[in-house]
Amino acid sequence: MTKTGRVRIIGGSWRSRIIRFPAAADLRPTPDRVRETLFNWLGQNLHGKNCLDLFAGSGALGFEALSRGARKVVMVEKNRQVFQALRENAEKLHAQNLELVHADALEFLNLDRNAYQLIFLDPPFRRDDLPGILAVIPQRLAEGGLVYVEREKAVDVPDWEVWRHDRAGKVHYQLLKRKIT
Repeated sequence: MTKTGRVRIIGGSWRSRIIRFPAAADLRPTPDRVRETLFNWLGQNLHGKNCLDLFAGSGALGFEALSRGARKVVMVEKNRQVFQALRENAEKLHAQNLELVHADALEFLNLDRNAYQLIFLDPPFRRDDLPGILAVIPQRLAEGGLVYVEREKAVDVPDWEVWRHDRAGKVHYQLLKRKIT
């Protein structure tokens, strides 16, 4: 990799380990402060949870989940160079219970049949298909599951309840639950 970025895992068994990723259009790792808040909301221990990191990018969210004991994490990334960096980081960390998928997020959702207790949605800000993705997500969300969304604007979509939300600079982040009807 030529020009690279780096992010530090902030908790769990890999605390303080560095993961590297290539410079790529729209790749912006979730900042430390935001990840700290998110994992405080979730509880520090994710044992027994299956997680989906749908726009994996740097892998910061998925590796944090594994570091905190997630049963399994599936990371989906479309960019070939970024995907290769995820593979290299997984090898460097000796990551177990990790499945890396090189695919488009929506195509993956339409083919996948697994249920997840936690789904991370941190798509490139310029993508405008979040409502379409959120329409498919319930089919992949286990009962009582949560969806983390990170955007430049807060998300307001029908059928979803904002359980927790905050903002850090230009980043709005939320934990969503399915509305019970």
